[in-house]
Amino acid sequence: MSKFVHVVNFWLKKDLNEQDKAAFVEGVTSLGQIKDLATFHIGQPASTSRPVIDSSYDYCLVCTFQSQQDHDAYQVDPIHDVFRDECAKYWDKVLIYDSVGI
Repeated sequence: MSKFVHVVNFWLKKDLNEQDKAAFVEGVTSLGQIKDLATFHIGQPASTSRPVIDSSYDYCLVCTFQSQQDHDAYQVDPIHDVFRDECAKYWDKVLIYDSVGI
C-alpha cells in the first residue's frame, strides 16, 4: 500500500476553447510517465450528489507514492516542470491535499 497520497484539484479558466482543454489534458496525462509514481489517476467530478461533496473542480489528479522522498523527487522531475510551465496558463485555481498513511 502506498504511504503518500497527492491529490490535486484543478479549476480551469472558463474561457478555454476545446484545443486549450485538450492541451491541458495532454499535459496532465504526461505526468503519468514520472518513474517515482506508485499509482496515477486523472478524473473529472463524479455524478454523485450529497451536501458534503465538492464537485466544482474540473479535473482531479491523484498520485500515490511509496514514500515522501518519491513524492519530493516527482515534484522536481523535468516532466513535472514542463507541465507547470506549459499548463499553468489554463487554470484559475489549484488545491492540493497531501496525506500520509496512518
